[in-house]
Amino acid sequence: MELRLYNTLTKEKEVFQPLDPARVRMYVCGPTVYDFAHIGNARPVIVFDVLYRLLRHLYPGEGRVKYVRNITDVDDKINARAAEEYPKLPLNEAIRLVTEKTEKQFHDDVDALGCLRPDVEPRATEHINEMRELIDRLVKAGFAYVEQEHALFEVGKMSDYGKLARRSLDEMEAGARVEVAPYKRNPMDFVLWKPSKPGEPAWPSPSGIKTPGRPGWHIECSAMSWKHLGETFDIHGGGIDLVFPHHENEIAQSRCAFHSPVMAKTWMHNGFLQVEGEKMSKSLGNFITLRQLLNDWPGEVIRFNMLRTHYRQPIDWTVKALEESEKTLGRWYEAATQNIGDKTTIDPEFIEALEDDLNTPKAIARLHSLYSEIKGPASGKHQIDLKQALRGSARAIGLLNLTYEQWLTRDGAKIIDSEKVEGLIDARLAARKSKDFAESDRIRDELKAMGVVIKDNKDGTTTWEIAR
Repeated sequence: MELRLYNTLTKEKEVFQPLDPARVRMYVCGPTVYDFAHIGNARPVIVFDVLYRLLRHLYPGEGRVKYVRNITDVDDKINARAAEEYPKLPLNEAIRLVTEKTEKQFHDDVDALGCLRPDVEPRATEHINEMRELIDRLVKAGFAYVEQEHALFEVGKMSDYGKLARRSLDEMEAGARVEVAPYKRNPMDFVLWKPSKPGEPAWPSPSGIKTPGRPGWHIECSAMSWKHLGETFDIHGGGIDLVFPHHENEIAQSRCAFHSPVMAKTWMHNGFLQVEGEKMSKSLGNFITLRQLLNDWPGEVIRFNMLRTHYRQPIDWTVKALEESEKTLGRWYEAATQNIGDKTTIDPEFIEALEDDLNTPKAIARLHSLYSEIKGPASGKHQIDLKQALRGSARAIGLLNLTYEQWLTRDGAKIIDSEKVEGLIDARLAARKSKDFAESDRIRDELKAMGVVIKDNKDGTTTWEIAR
């Protein structure tokens, strides 16, 4: 099977063919470092980590796949947070402290999710020269203009502006919530460069602007992707909320600066995330940072729970789903990580599911099938082969990287001997059947002391789980 990816630009699932098979290039919009990342921020990090792993599997070889994810470290929100947290310090020094601290928090959190670091993680402030050069090119080519110490992109000069969002310029103007400013020729024109306020970070401005200033948001990603991936590259990713205006404006800047038909060949966007059926917001009290979530759940559980929903679909984040994910991982660890040695394999059907536009739900369904075969009729070498396939396939998407003992003892938990637990449950059922309720209660208390919670079902069976 061939890798097929849904392209937001064409609204079709397309066979992925890299511009240069020897150098597969992907850019993903990263965090603005002013606060803890929330669980919605975690989704693109996990999704494109899985794609990165898949690309490295399909295009093996040192340096053959290059993954770039940026750090936005110049932004109004950063300035505001720095002034709030360090009011007695000069703003530039306060900004440095905020961005350094927040970037470390972000790395610690996404590392806990089992995400690989990108090959390059550029910071916006390190690419000011590239931003100025792009702006100079756009002004010289007539796609941008300078007015009142601002540089602005003139959207009316690009005939197919709005192609990614599938909206014409007239439609966008009619429904736009944009800043109407005296220096704009058209309300939809967007800022490439603006003058800095007193005390704010400032750099020498592009040609035609005398006042020191700082870049607009959109030009940053165009500059960083150009520097590290070239004028055109294979995949650009991010959340669905970035389609307009951010990605639309990136396309406009890059295509017009380089006179190229495309910026990225394939545009990929993950869907929204809501919490317990509602949009996540601070006003509803359901705004959850990744750090808060990691305090209660292992990163692997969060990662697995995220991958149970296809990346393009909305995801409803619930405690029940997290509990289900944790139980599933526990069963897989028990079945697939013991007595198989170091060898692992990757199941072909599992890879085929991922090649179908990162269909992680289908890939996970295949993992469930492998588990069922292990627990069912399989035995001997065939069972070992299945265990190696389950573990190797799960590892291909960043799961089952621990040993069974490490999984059981995560966060200081006790090691649970599952055979002993099953034996005690059988003995308890026998005691209840013979109406020896004192013995039944004694065994229940023994299980509780071991950290095991048992649940008697209506059909006469008993299930168990490790107490959280």
